[in-house]
Amino acid sequence: TRKDGKINNCDLRKLTRDQLESLMVVAKCEIISSSSTEHIDGYVLSESSMFISARRFILKTCGNTTPLTCLPMLLTFVSITTGFDTVQDLYYSRKNFKRPELQLTPHRTFADEAQMLDDMFNSGKAYCMGSVNRADCWYLYTYSYNPAKLPLALRCSNIMPPNNNTNNSVTKANNVMKTGNAGFILGARNMMNQPHENDQTLEVLMSNLDREKMSCFYKANCTNAAEATKLAGIDELIPGTVIDDVLFTPCGYSMNGLLRNIPGGYMTIHITPEPDFSYVSFETNIPQSSYKKLIGKVIECFGPKQFIITFFNSCSSGVQLGAEDGCRVPKYKDYNVNDLQICQLPNYDLTYALYNRTPS
Repeated sequence: TRKDGKINNCDLRKLTRDQLESLMVVAKCEIISSSSTEHIDGYVLSESSMFISARRFILKTCGNTTPLTCLPMLLTFVSITTGFDTVQDLYYSRKNFKRPELQLTPHRTFADEAQMLDDMFNSGKAYCMGSVNRADCWYLYTYSYNPAKLPLALRCSNIMPPNNNTNNSVTKANNVMKTGNAGFILGARNMMNQPHENDQTLEVLMSNLDREKMSCFYKANCTNAAEATKLAGIDELIPGTVIDDVLFTPCGYSMNGLLRNIPGGYMTIHITPEPDFSYVSFETNIPQSSYKKLIGKVIECFGPKQFIITFFNSCSSGVQLGAEDGCRVPKYKDYNVNDLQICQLPNYDLTYALYNRTPS
């Protein structure tokens, strides 16, 4: 936001291509392709994805990237180019590492990451979802400036896969107008007649994938990304999305999907198919009539032995992932829920659930 509240002409999409490429150099990745709708720009990166709308910035990276190190530059560019001067909200999250020593500073420990963010945002809070003494947990850092005022919201997330050599990180920045009594951050209908933005984000983080289902994400088996998208059934997950996809050499896959009739609506998938450390991340903010059905389609596409669900939704939305099953998260045949935690954050509820395939 602006401290004076005059945000009529402010827009994060005013960031220039040169500025975006400079940010990617610092984060250690690069832009491969781009797509746009009236309300959002999507970028496929060498290391995952980036999305920018008028009030939201999302950077999702993987590999030995350093997404937090580009935040100071991002804030400087936002201040000098877009008209905004204040961060409203920040969320930074990631899965635990299997080999943290292979990551670059400050991403080797969550304590180092939290300290860096504390140095930038002096009232942030750090959390751990899941079991800290087991193989899977999920870290979260949050900061809120003043949710009672018209917001510039910065949301940063860093989701890491569990293999030895890569991470999968997400940096999200949101600048969302807020009505005086609605309580929405991502999904508020603002006072300046800007389009309604979504107020939920679903992530499904999958590991130990079905080898046959992963086979189409090798260049030796599919000639191009469009063929892999079709064979895997990715194009049927959320019908109507405009897909920008990349099939890497010798293997690996990334896609962004934008939905024109949902302002700011996106989905993104990133795949590491190698059997020793196979991993798939799925994310969308597109509202669903049945999250159980969507998650079921996603796990059917990729056949994970284990998956984690994280779901941010505005406190006022009343959405529950497991409403159809009469519980907090959906139930799926052949999977057990081994961990479930609910966290109430300023303006958002966060649901975390860990599923493991039932032993045969």
